[in-house]
Amino acid sequence: MDRSAIRTGVLVLAVALASVACSDDKPSSSGSSSTPASATPASTDGGASDGVTSAGISAERCAQNQKAGKITYFSSFDFSASAAILDVQVAKKKGYFEKLCLDVELRPGFSTTNYPLIAAGKAQFSSAGNYTEMLNYARDGAEFVALVDYGKVPVEALVAKQGGITELAQLKGKTIGIKGDLPPSLVAMLKKAGLTRGTDYEELLLEGYDPVVQLGMPIDALPVYKTNEPGQLDAAGVKYTMFDPASNDIPGSFGIIYTSKEFATKHPTATEDFVRASLRGMEDALANPTEAIKIAVDNIDAAGNEMFLTLQGETYRWTNESAMITASTPAGEPVGIIHGDQLDKEYQTYLDAGVWPKDPPKNGKFYDESIAKKLYDADGKVIFPTGK
Repeated sequence: MDRSAIRTGVLVLAVALASVACSDDKPSSSGSSSTPASATPASTDGGASDGVTSAGISAERCAQNQKAGKITYFSSFDFSASAAILDVQVAKKKGYFEKLCLDVELRPGFSTTNYPLIAAGKAQFSSAGNYTEMLNYARDGAEFVALVDYGKVPVEALVAKQGGITELAQLKGKTIGIKGDLPPSLVAMLKKAGLTRGTDYEELLLEGYDPVVQLGMPIDALPVYKTNEPGQLDAAGVKYTMFDPASNDIPGSFGIIYTSKEFATKHPTATEDFVRASLRGMEDALANPTEAIKIAVDNIDAAGNEMFLTLQGETYRWTNESAMITASTPAGEPVGIIHGDQLDKEYQTYLDAGVWPKDPPKNGKFYDESIAKKLYDADGKVIFPTGK
């Protein structure tokens, strides 16, 4: 997803959506002991052992979820049409959290400013740019748990102006423009091409976020997010050559939903069912992208649209990002399942590439491979209450 804009703080305007606890016909206050109309006793069929079936949610599980109280989710890039953001918005809009007795509030945010909030318990869920970003902030005792990984390839790429370099090795002695920092996947890709960061190429910190303007500056290459800036360049008629880490066998991830280890341990059913509702929202977003994008744009506008996101831009973003999600998901597997070995490979590849020349983070295996996997039935559909 697009993280190209750097914010000075967390956006704190809440979405204008009703935050509703589980009830029969109308909203109840947080902490209510009422159960939804779909609540049923747990049976023994189709995933019912954990208290959730297609028929409903058990009264016991509903009560457990309500004990979590108000759950706050901060997005990682406004209310953009991105994985780990769009799915959560769809779940909220369609009442999926309510069906699972979860009282969820959505707030727009920015990825790097959310980690301290999650670590301090001031928010319970967020979306990470990638697993490596999460590791970077898992310091000073902060412990996070990745629960969903939608994108199993890097979302970043490097573009060069047409008529410039045609091979990565040609960047030796050249200048790469950066916005904040050079993404780890690109550091690894350049290393694989024989170029070491800090030695073989220069990095120039750029102002602003317009790739059309930036590619016209005295630089030889520019990092981009494949789901955003190429669309802006195409619309402006700017020709370019793109170097994709995924095409160079560089591992990566994007669209990660995470929480704190403390919350996951204290409220296991609420953690599972937040993921369940989000995965159900993702099913809808993939099946009906037009509807999902409208939900995002409505939320963007309601929250003030501080990142100046547009319907055209979000349509481009989700069209490309959803295609990347589908293509990177292992054959025969539903989306979002965590593969620890893949995340470990991402970390090791970046470590070997010199992403952290000093004080690298430790890979504490901050992920749970079991949750997303067990929320799907044998047909690859999310086990979810559909009864009324």
